[in-house]
Amino acid sequence: MQMTEPRPDAPFLVVLNAGSGHAETDLRCSTIRDVLEGAGRRCHLEVVHDASELGAAAKKMAARARTEGGILVAAGGDGTLNTVAHEAVQAGCPFGVLPQGTFNYFGRTHSIPEDLAEAVHALLRARARPVQIGRVNERIFLVNASVGLYPKLLEEREHDKRQYGRSRVVALLSALKTALGRHRNLRITLELDGQPRHLRTPTLFVGNNRLQMEQVGMPPLQHALDEGRLAAIAPRAVGKLRMLGLLVRGAMGRLGEAEDVDAFAFRSMTVRGPLLSGRRRLKVATDGEVCRMALPLRFEVLDDQLHLLVPEPEVAPEAGADGRATAAA
Repeated sequence: MQMTEPRPDAPFLVVLNAGSGHAETDLRCSTIRDVLEGAGRRCHLEVVHDASELGAAAKKMAARARTEGGILVAAGGDGTLNTVAHEAVQAGCPFGVLPQGTFNYFGRTHSIPEDLAEAVHALLRARARPVQIGRVNERIFLVNASVGLYPKLLEEREHDKRQYGRSRVVALLSALKTALGRHRNLRITLELDGQPRHLRTPTLFVGNNRLQMEQVGMPPLQHALDEGRLAAIAPRAVGKLRMLGLLVRGAMGRLGEAEDVDAFAFRSMTVRGPLLSGRRRLKVATDGEVCRMALPLRFEVLDDQLHLLVPEPEVAPEAGADGRATAAA
């Protein structure tokens, strides 16, 4: 997809997922406005209080960004970024992010600060760059997509966060509880490069994020992402004790050393269920958002369809002969 660099005075159309109390939302809005207006840039904020309205709000703002030659910006967690990025791809407009989630894998991978004021300042010195995204059927994903146990884990995590608070500790303990509970294994057939591959696994995880692969300890998959492929991880069906061992290895960044894990990279892959199975749909998680999709599932890489505003590094002033800072010529 051809896209020109946004003009220097392009307006920012920001979709902000409130997700918290009014006081925190008001502070976020004032921070965004103060930084952008202080730099002489126009901005319009669309604050979404009901998650079910996020898609419609993103679509409306994307249409406005396209009409006005503006930049569509998402403020929220990876799920919010996913929803708004989908509309940026559809409208063909530049996309900026203000990470406000728990893990912020997408923003951190692209060197976008987690502090809101710093992230807004970074937008002002950013350039639009094409970044790789993934797609499963008609839904894109920025960080990961999965079927099986992982979508269940995400649903349980959201329940636990509402009860105990949003933190990385709560998220990790919730994941441990779900992974060691009762669950059904998937029996699926993968079609890779025209060859079938049969798997029995609790979950199939497809990643598009180098930082996440690095954290769990999968160096070959990190390199595969750099080469324009997606990374797949499928733990084998094992007992709870060995599953606990896999979880510990992942937490320690050593999952690549485990024998009970199938890991591979691909550009496109089709997932089918057993021929005699009555199952026609599976729960699929894309960047933390869970929905049901009809089989078969087709995973693929999308190149050059999302143009992300990536911060340019700040240039330190040059020192003169007397050691004092001087402006660059």
